[in-house]
Amino acid sequence: MRERSDQQCRIVFTSDPVTDNSASEILTTLPSHINDALKPWIAKTPDHPALVESSGSWTYAEFAAIIAQTQDWLSQSGIRPGDRVMIVGENCRAFAALLFAVAGMDAWAVPVNAQLSEREIDGIREHSGARRIVYAGTSSHTVAHAKRDEAFAGPNELGPAALGRLREDVEPEAVDRNVAHRVAALIYTSGTTGKPKGVMLTHRNVLFTAAGAAKIRSLTPRDRLFCVLPLSHVVGLSIILLGTLMSGATVYLAGRFDPMSARVTLDREGITIMLGVPAMFGQFLRYAKMKKTDSLHFPALRIISCSGAPLDLATKSAVEKLFGLTLHHGYGITECAPNIAQTRVEAPRSDTSVGPPLPGVEIKIMGTNAQQVSDGEVGEVWIRGPNIMKGYYRAPEETAAAVNSEGWFNSRDLGRMVDGSLFLVGRTKDLIIRSGFNVYPAEVEGVLNSHPAVSQSAVLGRSVTGDEEIVAFVQLMPETSATPRELQEYAAKRLANYKWPSRIVILQAMPATPTGKIIKGELARLLADETALQALTTAPRSG
Repeated sequence: MRERSDQQCRIVFTSDPVTDNSASEILTTLPSHINDALKPWIAKTPDHPALVESSGSWTYAEFAAIIAQTQDWLSQSGIRPGDRVMIVGENCRAFAALLFAVAGMDAWAVPVNAQLSEREIDGIREHSGARRIVYAGTSSHTVAHAKRDEAFAGPNELGPAALGRLREDVEPEAVDRNVAHRVAALIYTSGTTGKPKGVMLTHRNVLFTAAGAAKIRSLTPRDRLFCVLPLSHVVGLSIILLGTLMSGATVYLAGRFDPMSARVTLDREGITIMLGVPAMFGQFLRYAKMKKTDSLHFPALRIISCSGAPLDLATKSAVEKLFGLTLHHGYGITECAPNIAQTRVEAPRSDTSVGPPLPGVEIKIMGTNAQQVSDGEVGEVWIRGPNIMKGYYRAPEETAAAVNSEGWFNSRDLGRMVDGSLFLVGRTKDLIIRSGFNVYPAEVEGVLNSHPAVSQSAVLGRSVTGDEEIVAFVQLMPETSATPRELQEYAAKRLANYKWPSRIVILQAMPATPTGKIIKGELARLLADETALQALTTAPRSG
């Protein structure tokens, strides 16, 4: 789509015309409330499985009944419309029921991964002004948090859930007259740098991205999606849980990921679609190497896809060879509910593009002079569409800085558009300027990750006198060895000299969020503390 002004001709990238028609269809058929998305299937296929986990399953009719019972329990426990209700736990049916029950009361669900520390839990509780915390699941983390809060058990039908103490001093938020614009979920960003921010996502936000993702994957009630990404994360909540249920399909919930149990589930349950992060697929590669197999065959599996972190070409190619399927790639941000771009099933790619924009989403690439750049040039990725958040909770100035008056959200990610498809380069704040040249960490990481001994890597810049140096953190594959010097020589053959890492640090394991995203903030702190860096650095080893 071209937009003309008196000053210049600028190009805003949207999806192809066929998909744009799909976008119109999605928008005109969207329900106003996420709970309404379940109603057609509760009526049409009440006995079809909706949620399955190792401890049991619920049909659509059973799920609807549990949601209603849970709403009654929460209401009797003092929850009101406009209250914020934290749901702390892991993937389980109770967590899913709580999400829909809270939304059904026009309260705000604040989903939180139980693996967060007490300090992080307390910070979110304080900032969100949560009326209560509800704990879902049986993991040691969940149980410990619930015990500290002196929580008491919920209804037997709901499963493993407990209700924390009531906060009398908090006030409910006003309930928007427009149902679609009410907040469905308040999701706190991972906080890899600085303090986490509460992202207000409306019913329309999450329904739009869920429906768009379901549309481009042609989901039907026959599909069975493997959900190992946390329901506390926007991909798990919107794309997997909501996108699957509004299609009448079945969600298979897993509390944690390991390739051995995942392989059993994929095979035994006839999983048709698996979404994950690159690190998860990297674990599959390590598992296959340990088992000395070069292929994993799952007859029912038709789509594998990843998002949430850069995907290097070496990993993509190795995973595709292992599964015999294209590894699709997508791009999303919590503030965009989350989907922005996605490769298409009908148009598999052999490169690392994240594909064209989601139906109904616009993308433009902006240069440092606040002007759009030409096709193929690198700039900041700006997004506009029905997926853009309502704003940051209790942070109007930060909201205004992120979303302009025309509704464009500045992702602070660097990318380029080539023939209508987006290629990500890195984060604006991660850009390294060395000897006057721009160095994008993702490019250096891609080269290092292509080394057969490297599991994953993270590249940062560090200020030195009059310049910046490049420091690479590397985690090795099991039963492999490589020295920093060997890796530097490997990179030197594949990168311009100003992109060579000045230092390579081999770590036992990368600091990561529950979704597998490397926490570069922790690595940056290591760079500033040489003693701590040495303590976490291993000697080059094998095994």
